[in-house]
Amino acid sequence: MPSLLDFPLTLGALRQSVYTEERLTGRSVKDELRANLIRRLRTGDTLFPGVIGYEDTVTPQIVNAVLSRHNFILLGLRGQAKTRIIRLLTTLLDDAVPYVAGCEIHDNPYTPICKRCRDLIAEMGEETPVAFLTPAERYVEKLATPDVTIADMIGDIDPIKAARRGQNISDELTMHYGLLPRANRGIFAVNELPDLAGKIQVGLFNVMQEGDVQIKGYPIRLPLDVMLVFTANPEDYTARGKIITPLKDRIGSEIRTHYPLSMEQGLEITNQEAWTRRGAGIAVSIPAYIREVIEQVAFLARDDKKIDKRSGVSQRLPISMLENVVSNAERRALRNGEDLAVPRVLDVYAALPSMTGKIELEYEGELKGGDAVARELIRVAVGKVYNAYFDGVNVSQITRWFEMGGAVRLDESLDSAGMVAELNGIQGLLERTNKLGLGENEADAARVSAGEFILEGLYAHRRISRSEEQGFVAGERERKRERDAPDADDIRRPGSRKQFN
Repeated sequence: MPSLLDFPLTLGALRQSVYTEERLTGRSVKDELRANLIRRLRTGDTLFPGVIGYEDTVTPQIVNAVLSRHNFILLGLRGQAKTRIIRLLTTLLDDAVPYVAGCEIHDNPYTPICKRCRDLIAEMGEETPVAFLTPAERYVEKLATPDVTIADMIGDIDPIKAARRGQNISDELTMHYGLLPRANRGIFAVNELPDLAGKIQVGLFNVMQEGDVQIKGYPIRLPLDVMLVFTANPEDYTARGKIITPLKDRIGSEIRTHYPLSMEQGLEITNQEAWTRRGAGIAVSIPAYIREVIEQVAFLARDDKKIDKRSGVSQRLPISMLENVVSNAERRALRNGEDLAVPRVLDVYAALPSMTGKIELEYEGELKGGDAVARELIRVAVGKVYNAYFDGVNVSQITRWFEMGGAVRLDESLDSAGMVAELNGIQGLLERTNKLGLGENEADAARVSAGEFILEGLYAHRRISRSEEQGFVAGERERKRERDAPDADDIRRPGSRKQFN
């Protein structure tokens, strides 16, 4: 795109450029979006870069809405990329469009709708100054709140303007334009539409459909050229407000969004959005199984009966958790003077503060407590991911070590080399880390993370127990079985050189 300084600067020069009257007259914003979308579809370009998991569901419906020249609304729970999508619509706008310089509502130089621009063109003719808008300047967004007024959205009579110019207060030139007129020849987005008061919604559909509005009793004609898009949470219709029927009737398409449909989609979104490349002099290596545990927590939370499904579990939960997990691993590496941080399941539990604020509990969950619900979700998530790696793998040698009275407490203050020494005492443990893709020459921090994951997986399946005081110990069932065994004299204690099969 050339510099805006290279574009024609007067109406006369504009007529001689590619921005001819024939090209700009009669071509609405919706026509522009449609034409550019058709070109994108033909070339196979990505329509909404960075939006993952909607390729076969939401995106085709948005394409249909734009091709139909519809205003549309995205309905979905929190954290479903609704705002990101509507902001990406600007990529379907032309690189630059001309308007009458200084016009608050970006009038088309060939067909101005405001009195100020009509008077200016009548006075200056071909010397009327022209400026150009970029796509970003043609996007206006408003978060709907109950205190939004008609003056905010449409405009109001400005008595100061009338006094300064000596005009009648009913004159069009005395109007102070609101957000919707300022979005003329662009895209106007309203987030959380049900929060908007009913009378404001009436003002919206009146100006978008009939092109007129009454400001304090004075009729104002505003035939705006604008694409309207909205977002809403379906539950908000009854919880905080509703979308009035006449406005719903004028919204061409209603499109439902959703959370990731698969673990792979969720992992891709989280990896894309989470800030994990810290650049603080410490390398960060996140094992795949840790990423999977974090993502599994979100999937489990969305199905947990103790968590309010109407509120939803945002994709921000695994994103924030992963960032917090990396931070805890980074903190441990800094304290121990290490140059590699490898997150562990211990760090996932340390990320509870980034999790509990993102789930709304049902009555049963409230009784149990948010912290307890979150810890149980992590335990179950570890168990599921453990199954994916160790289904059918014989780990009896590890559990036998605990059955004989072995115990290990993974002290976070101990450096990685010291932790490896501790884990080496558990017969068969570090040998099983090859199932997690670890080789013989892996860094100590990676071996500790893998070894702890195996222990946490066994704990998740109740094969061993864990307590804050003792760390990992034999499970209750195993200890009872050992007590009831007829003869255990031939079983050697941990530290013995005897190896178990």
